[in-house]
Amino acid sequence: MERSLLCITLGLAIVLLLRKPVRRACGASPALALWWLPLLLAALPWLPTLPERWALAPTLMVLPTRAIAAAQAGESHIPILQLFWVLGTVCCLARLAWRYARLRRQCQALPQAVQRAVLHALPGFDPRRLRLHVDGPAVLWGPRSLLLLPGDFTSRYGIAEQSLVLQHEATHLRRGDPWWHLLGELVVAALWFHPLAWLALPRLHLDQELACDENVLRRSPQDAATYARALLNSTGVGLTPVLIPWLAEPQLKERLIMIQRHRAGATRRRIGFIGLGLLLAGSVWIAQATGTQLPQQPASADLDYNAHITPTYPADAIKNHQEGTVVLKVLVGADGKPLKIAPEPNTAIAPSLVQAATDTAMKWHFNPAQRDGKPVEGYARVPVMFSLTPLPPPPPAPPAALPPPPPPAPPVPPAPPATPQSSTNA
Repeated sequence: MERSLLCITLGLAIVLLLRKPVRRACGASPALALWWLPLLLAALPWLPTLPERWALAPTLMVLPTRAIAAAQAGESHIPILQLFWVLGTVCCLARLAWRYARLRRQCQALPQAVQRAVLHALPGFDPRRLRLHVDGPAVLWGPRSLLLLPGDFTSRYGIAEQSLVLQHEATHLRRGDPWWHLLGELVVAALWFHPLAWLALPRLHLDQELACDENVLRRSPQDAATYARALLNSTGVGLTPVLIPWLAEPQLKERLIMIQRHRAGATRRRIGFIGLGLLLAGSVWIAQATGTQLPQQPASADLDYNAHITPTYPADAIKNHQEGTVVLKVLVGADGKPLKIAPEPNTAIAPSLVQAATDTAMKWHFNPAQRDGKPVEGYARVPVMFSLTPLPPPPPAPPAALPPPPPPAPPVPPAPPATPQSSTNA
């Protein structure tokens, strides 16, 4: 979680720095596509970057002889900071749901005159997605995204202005902007404590509007003056968590500047999208390359220490006759302590057994991986077998065959008798 938070912070900072230069050089659409970067960087720590070579520890067998009460096995403690974060996220989501429900209740059926004007400007548009609301023109996300229009839509705008406004809102619906708007609100709800998230959200909304403006004017460049007049004739509303309005108060200046300035051509837009693709691919490649460097010596379990800290067989698993082998993937830090434990998915294993093995593994020690003689982070794979019956003892080894007796030594022939030597007289 900490690594994802760091990555999304980096992504938001990069987007906030690059969005204006990219918009000037390549157009509003590539600048809007930059917002993919924080989501991609936030997902990188969760991508499979485990090394292919792991140290496989010997299987640890757990028997029910050390079972304790189920109440003790189920104890858990929620950190105060985590509880505080959950409460803040719940409050933000409740506010979002309340605003959405209130807005839906305020929607009414669109008058026939306004509906005919919409269908004339947007042939084939589904009339069931049209609603009357005082904050329109706007689009609203939902199971079926809605187009909201005010009751004075036909009197507030001329015929040409009506067509341009409706094309703008239809572009929002066609690009799926209401759902991206909802995703941004959910991310901010989860990151309610992060100042960059609150700074980035209105700029994401502005980039959505500028991209739609650019799309409409690219198809009708001769209507730039009419488009600007439609903006000036509009009544801006505040940014709401559930609505994409035609005009929000802080957006008018930026949108008028974009209309007056020369817009990027097709070639520069393509260059912008190609550069963005290279940036996203490079981010993934760098993260994968730095995360998959294999150590020269993988991490391994400290068997002497871990043998004294074995999991406790959960009482409910004993009662339900549940057993099996839990395989743990342990990220071992340079100090030999486990940093993260992820059990391999196995639906046949009871959750209580997985929890018991994971909780105990956090107390184990490991020999860290080595690279160039220095300890580094690495992975180890530890199987933990929960069995209600001990394994049978191995069969005794067959007695070794006795070697054949050595052959008898050949008889030694008797030595010949000594011959007496004759003496000579001088």
